[in-house]
This record gives sequence, structure tokens and C-alpha cells, in this order.
Amino acid sequence: MTTHRITAPEIRSRKGATPIVCLTCYHAHTAQLLDKHVDLMLVGDTLGMVIHGMETTLGVTLEMMIMHGKAVMRGANHALVVVDMPFGSYEESPEIAFRNASQVMQETGCGAVKLEGGQRMAETIRYLTLRGVPVVGHVGMTPQMVQVLGGFKTQGREHSDWDAIIADAKAVEDSGAFAVVLEAMAEPLAAKITGEITIPTIGIGASPHCDGQILVTEDMLGLNPAPPRFVREYAHLGVEIEAAVEAYAADVRNRRFPSKENVYSMKKRA
Repeated sequence: MTTHRITAPEIRSRKGATPIVCLTCYHAHTAQLLDKHVDLMLVGDTLGMVIHGMETTLGVTLEMMIMHGKAVMRGANHALVVVDMPFGSYEESPEIAFRNASQVMQETGCGAVKLEGGQRMAETIRYLTLRGVPVVGHVGMTPQMVQVLGGFKTQGREHSDWDAIIADAKAVEDSGAFAVVLEAMAEPLAAKITGEITIPTIGIGASPHCDGQILVTEDMLGLNPAPPRFVREYAHLGVEIEAAVEAYAADVRNRRFPSKENVYSMKKRA
């Protein structure tokens, strides 16, 4: 029996309804574990930091996103899979953005792409959506602009900043995106944006009033020793993994592993 996969229009229709559950995902095995519990899996360019040990997301390439996108699609049968467009793959022109986004969709089979920026990317979002590429927008703290912002800084904590951020969210909406991520922004601002636009907002360090929430899976599982303030750790796997490795190392060094049940005996002759 074929499993129904959630589509971009279905996520769009969830505005003001049951909150949309989202997590990041970078490989097939994790995708299998997440798939029946989430509505949307984001193959985020955070994989540069989480998987590849980079300090920022700026070094992530289109080839890396495609490789991890393929892996997640192999493990996901239900959730909508969205792949981030990495830095440098969409900013130059709408035409180049379409070329790269269509490559991502063709090679991975994903259901949508995500790109950062509001008003400055409105033309590109419109160009993509009119040509069959579903887009999730991303405003507020945009990690690919970290060098311009001077770090990973919360946005909208001064009322004087609100108008520009609200305009960004509305530009994403007007350009045809089916949802928008609101990252690291003052809670009242995120709540206001959610109430003023007609597409779902997906919060990360934003507001409980957003139409959905997303976290980096490794953060919520306790694999990041210094998670952001907005993370709630639902497990502490980092501690458990280290304890397991310590126990394994001790067993190997003391010849307690492998034991009889972990080795193969000779075949018995008839």
C-alpha cells in the first residue's frame, strides 16, 4: 500500500489549524524514525555545522544539500521533505535560483525548497513558484547573513525594527511562498506576524502562537553541548552515547567483548 506524502498545499491549508510539526533531518535512518511523527522534514543547511563540523552554514554546497536530500527521501514516506538552498545558490538571479532549485527537486525528489530573505528575495520566490517550485520563506535571523548581522542575533527586540521584518514576511507571502520560517525573533513580533499573514508561520525561537514549530533534531535530542536558548531538550543522548562508548571501550580492553554470543562457531558436520 502506498503511503500518502504530505504536500505543500496541505501545509498551506494548515494555517490557524493543528500546529505543524517540523524537525530537521540529514540522513535516511533518522528520517525513518521521524517520518510518522512529523509533518515536515527540513534538510537544513545546518548540516554544515551539525554533520560536517563547520562554524557557520556558509560553506555548504549545492552538492552537499542534494546528497543529504537524497538520503532523507530514501527514509521518508509520509512527511513533506523540504531542502534548503545553500548560500550562493539563489541570490545572484531568479534564473540561477530556478536552475539550482529545479536540480535539487529533480535529483532528490523533495517536495519543496527553502530560501532565506524577505523583500530582497521576493522576485526570486515569485519566479520559482510560477515555474512549479514550492517555496518556504525564512525571515528574522537568517543564518546565511551571519557575517552581515555580526553573529547569530535575535531580531525585533526593538520596536523600531518591526516594520522591516513585518514587511519581509508579507513580501514572502505576496510572492507565493506556502509557508515562512520565523527564526530568533522577539515573541510579540512573531505572534503579530502570525496574526497578520495568511500563510503558516513556522517558529524557531519565535512564538508559541506560530502555526508550527521546528527544531534541529540533534539539539532537541541533547547532542549539542551548547544548544540555543530556544531549544528544549527532550532527551540527553550525548551523555548516553558517551557512556555507551566508555563501556564498550572498557569491555574491549578487558577482553569482555566479543563474548561467546558475539562470535561464529564452525559448522557441525552431519
